[in-house]
Amino acid sequence: MLLLDYRTRYLKRIDEVPAIAWDSLLPEHPAAGLVSHGMLAAFEESGCLGAEAGWEVHHWTLWDSNDVMLAAMPLYRKWHSYGEYVFDWAWANAYARHGFDYYPKWISALPFTPVSGPRLLRSDDDPRIMQRMLADITALDGSSAHCLFTDGLNASDVALMQAASWMRRSGVQFHWYQANYKHFEDFLGALSQSKRKKIRAERRKVIEQGIRFESRSGSDLKEHDWAFFYACYDRTYRLHGNAPYLTLEFFLRLHQSQPERSVLFLGYDDLGPCCASLLFRHKDRAFGRYWGAIRDYPFVHFEACYYQPIEWAIREGIQCIEGGAQGQHKMARGFDPAATESWHWLRHPSFANAVEHFLDKEGAHMALLLDELQEHRAFKSVV
Repeated sequence: MLLLDYRTRYLKRIDEVPAIAWDSLLPEHPAAGLVSHGMLAAFEESGCLGAEAGWEVHHWTLWDSNDVMLAAMPLYRKWHSYGEYVFDWAWANAYARHGFDYYPKWISALPFTPVSGPRLLRSDDDPRIMQRMLADITALDGSSAHCLFTDGLNASDVALMQAASWMRRSGVQFHWYQANYKHFEDFLGALSQSKRKKIRAERRKVIEQGIRFESRSGSDLKEHDWAFFYACYDRTYRLHGNAPYLTLEFFLRLHQSQPERSVLFLGYDDLGPCCASLLFRHKDRAFGRYWGAIRDYPFVHFEACYYQPIEWAIREGIQCIEGGAQGQHKMARGFDPAATESWHWLRHPSFANAVEHFLDKEGAHMALLLDELQEHRAFKSVV
């Protein structure tokens, strides 16, 4: 039974439903705030998404016979694979070589943000809600459907997705975890001697260059702070030959709707502010990070993106910092490997079969990689 007396409705804009209705479905999860009504609205209302950007809003919602929204899921029709951080360019190229169109495809994800969290939001764990969502999404016109950086799926969810021919893909990120540290020196003391020495040397170089830092959050963040941060963020993208995914308006809108979430780390030299990094906070977890500089100095990137946030996290009781996509170099700064997962469904049987074989091999490689990375943690060996 697929709840046939219930009605599916697709939203072209998140503001087609009240924030209280959407947010009432958010689960108790550290990253739930990142799929809140306010977060999704900031993406949509700031020019980051839309047909021109290749991200067409098509949020899935399910309503009962009393017109009460029972479930929802962020959903986008995509015309490319930019801003996802689960890389399927090779799949798209294979489709093209055989004369098939890979785009458009459907994805449920937080745009431009590789953070694991809930995707299907629901009033209860009735497995028929998951079944209905899977049936609806795979009935849409497109080559494939993808749920990226999922977390919080229960055993029933996994069984239903596998029964519906969805395939799991494994990945790895690098996260910092609190381990009863009271001060930054406690954190350093847990590291191996070589890593501890390296971090101290890097921080000393930053001080010798006359760079100092401060953090700001909530009402202490003013519009000129955001303007400076965005100048740094924009310049970093441009130096790599790319336009930034996010607009200044996005950050301003998000801060206006959720001021308690943003934490900005500002670096200063003799001329004034020179660099900035940004984290988003939700309860005892922090996510990031966006970064940039208008004047470049050696080692300042590590200070702004790792050491300042870790010091802040220890002061504020943060239990984990998720450092974003990729970056094995983070391990030398006290970050540990963390497994991620995404789910994929391909309409074409032959391509689905080929991708399934590829993911089996990739998954085995990822398992070995995680084991190997655990052996190269920055921390002292425990005998």
